[in-house]
Amino acid sequence: MGRSGLTWYGFYGETSMTATRATRTRTASAEAPPVPLAIEGYSVLHQMMRFKWSAWRQLRPAHKAEIAEETADILNAWEQNTSGQSALYSVLGHKGDLMFVHFRRSFEELNADEMQLANLRLSDYLEITTSYLSVIELGLYESSLKTYGDLIEKGIEPHSEEWKCALNETLERQREAMHPRLFPDIPPNKYICFYPMDRRRGEDKNWYTLPIEERARQMNEHGLVGRRYAGVVKQIITGSIGFDDWEWGVDLFADDPLVFKKLIYEMRFDEVSAIYALFGTFYVGVRCSWCNLGKLLSGEVPR
Repeated sequence: MGRSGLTWYGFYGETSMTATRATRTRTASAEAPPVPLAIEGYSVLHQMMRFKWSAWRQLRPAHKAEIAEETADILNAWEQNTSGQSALYSVLGHKGDLMFVHFRRSFEELNADEMQLANLRLSDYLEITTSYLSVIELGLYESSLKTYGDLIEKGIEPHSEEWKCALNETLERQREAMHPRLFPDIPPNKYICFYPMDRRRGEDKNWYTLPIEERARQMNEHGLVGRRYAGVVKQIITGSIGFDDWEWGVDLFADDPLVFKKLIYEMRFDEVSAIYALFGTFYVGVRCSWCNLGKLLSGEVPR
């Protein structure tokens, strides 16, 4: 599907395993590495901010218009960027007023965007409340199990040079096949729902102690729920282990916000979510394009 198409991007980045593959790899599970392969795409930064409305109201209308125009020009360029876009959302509730979402090729580019935003005159009226750093990630459970099983059947020692070369070949093929999903446009839908999450680790239930086949099975069932919402909601998963306080970030995009409630509630009943999922703070926002920024800063709801 093309870059602008609505689709479901789950943790389980591939189609479901066949019974044959699952059976074949299960015999090698004791020797196979527990870590599934993954491929990464855009670097992603979420910035949540409060707007200093009291200070803003004291400005002359002409001064407000100049600041809004300067910011709109930057936002327009970011929205049109062909190598990673940015989008602005008006956040509902007390957790903030604005949320910028940036997709870029590298952390350096994300940092450059931060600096550019900080040097705008509008930044005098912005207060960052929190942020989230991550990278778009697709987990390759099926490819991992197949590749690990094939290599072990051939007698290739895990983590040897021959093993590493074979894994790199698999990763390269998957990167090429999944390029549109690793480097997507930010969906144009009216609403966004962002939240971080972990796979629960406790005294009795620890996701990371499960065999890789069992994790693959649960993630496949998890993905089946999401695929029922294809065409209605688009999900982009980002990995943040080593980058931020949670393990993954989840962005949902839709034109009807009730879909967020229905989808996430339904997913709570699948095994991987019911037993292992731990959710962070949720942020819901309304998309504000560059051409509507002036209206937003005048207190109007973007449409």
